Amino acid sequence: MVYIALLRGINVGGKNKMDMKLLKQTFERAGLHNVVTYINTGNIIFSCNGLTKTELSHMLEEAICQDFELHIKVMVRSIEDIRGVIHAIPDTWKNDQDMKSDVMFLWDEIDEESVLEHLVIKPAIDTVKYVPGAILWSIDKKNVTKSGMTKIIGTKLYKQVTVRNVNTARKIYEIMQNQPG
Repeated sequence: MVYIALLRGINVGGKNKMDMKLLKQTFERAGLHNVVTYINTGNIIFSCNGLTKTELSHMLEEAICQDFELHIKVMVRSIEDIRGVIHAIPDTWKNDQDMKSDVMFLWDEIDEESVLEHLVIKPAIDTVKYVPGAILWSIDKKNVTKSGMTKIIGTKLYKQVTVRNVNTARKIYEIMQNQPG
């Protein structure tokens, strides 16, 4: 089975620095196969059989703590989980000079549509959708500072998501599709 580990809060603002080559070795030492990292923000694709996503998450958090002496939250999602999210993103959404589009992957304990009730959404400028496993958000870049969605930063809810832009999310899925199971 092909999975991705999404690490929260690494290599951001000079904090929780991790070398991706060393992180790949940590995953391999943990017994995972076909390990591939994508960019420096903690996206690690791998294959594994016989363990649940929860078991993998705990195992990887412990391995990272042992190798890097950092307590990093690790979200593990299957290729099927990611496929569902990717197929829900409108084809017109992109992350470029005109548009900002993000995928906020949700930890299991908050993965339900009612999570939208805890967000400040301004329907005139924010496009926000819940899909199982994620909140999808898109906005014209010129309106980002007017968005209510930016108010999530620093909240309890923000600590229960890990964010990737749609370009990164699509690339992750592409890499996962090319991995041997």
